[in-house]
Amino acid sequence: MLVLSRRKGESIVIQDNIEITILGIEGDNVRIGIKAPRQVEVFRKEIYLSIQELNRQSIAHGQADIAKLMERFSQSSES
Repeated sequence: MLVLSRRKGESIVIQDNIEITILGIEGDNVRIGIKAPRQVEVFRKEIYLSIQELNRQSIAHGQADIAKLMERFSQSSES
């Protein structure tokens, strides 16, 4: 992990197209601004983890549905 110190108004740049700027610091809270191309998705980590979990559940549910479909298909082809 790269650790940097920045003051209000200072930025860091990731590759050529993502800029993170410190907007303000109040106690334990740091406000940041992120400039990135529209196609780059930016999420708070807790939201990102929720999305990943929902995707895993969706895949697991989809696999169960596929298994049921295959079972029905094999039963109908045996008849």
